[in-house]
Amino acid sequence: VQDMPRAKAFYEGVLDCKLEKLNSPEIEMWTFSTDGGNPGAGGALVKAPGVASGGNSTLAYFACEDCAEQESRVLRFGGRIQRAKLSIGEYGFITLAVDTEGNLFGLYSQK
Repeated sequence: VQDMPRAKAFYEGVLDCKLEKLNSPEIEMWTFSTDGGNPGAGGALVKAPGVASGGNSTLAYFACEDCAEQESRVLRFGGRIQRAKLSIGEYGFITLAVDTEGNLFGLYSQK
């Protein structure tokens, strides 16, 4: 992540969640909560010196009730849709989107 406030606001807005600051002396990290039995990805937004965002990044999928709902928030919070909601057959649906930092990510739901 290059612009942490912008990236944090994007994911909190799209996923309707609050990220928690992880105290680290060398890098800035904000974690996605995985407690409470809610579906979703564990992980963090990380800003580290010398590490660029975008490009050849890992593609994370965030579980949602209905990915169309989060898809509608992507543009509102400064991202863009790479591929609108599509069926992946018996496995459900996905949306591919790009965040404010240029990172591609997925949204996944059963409906």
